[in-house]
Amino acid sequence: MLERRMNIDIPEFYVGSIVAVTSSDRNLGSKEHRFVGICIRREKEGLLHQFTLRNTIENIGVEVMYDMYNPTIKKIETLKLEKRLDSDLTYLVDALPEYSTFDFHMEPQAHPAGTPIPVNEVKVKLKNPPWTRRWEILSYRGIEDTWTQATPWFKRKLHKTLVNDYEKYDLIANYRTGSTKEQEVFVQEQMQKFEKERHAAGLTRRRILKSAASHK
Repeated sequence: MLERRMNIDIPEFYVGSIVAVTSSDRNLGSKEHRFVGICIRREKEGLLHQFTLRNTIENIGVEVMYDMYNPTIKKIETLKLEKRLDSDLTYLVDALPEYSTFDFHMEPQAHPAGTPIPVNEVKVKLKNPPWTRRWEILSYRGIEDTWTQATPWFKRKLHKTLVNDYEKYDLIANYRTGSTKEQEVFVQEQMQKFEKERHAAGLTRRRILKSAASHK
């Protein structure tokens, strides 16, 4: 991961940010492909980390999943840095097209350093059911009241339930999904050591991991 970051700058972005990815394809010869979309999902950790961008092109929803450290990625740009109410926007597949339509020639919007990351509190409207998943039972905050939108036939067929009701009784949920302070400090120390050794040897072409280097 650190070796890969010597060759590409990976900017800060979150689920809900508008991102552009420029990648190469051996089938295109020397040409490059640039895709712009909203980040709807980030999953897995470390070297296996993946993120998915979504855009609507000619009324057709297109989703592209990227491996963060894939060497075919030439450039990653954050065009608009923001978060959404949910950490997963997969439900945009069943939302109206305007919520996932972005201009491929969109200009980057600057984000002042040191300021909080803005949270876009927009609530999307879904198309008429049936949907690809039962979004009304998953407790997403970024969707308008899906149960009200549902047709009477749909309400009779599927009872209104919540699959996450049990989570308030889960005593170790934070332990499974989070990391300890000791682990975070250890990782930061390893990153700082890597960068210092590379700079001391004069092997890097640019300064990497600025946030880690400046951490005290």
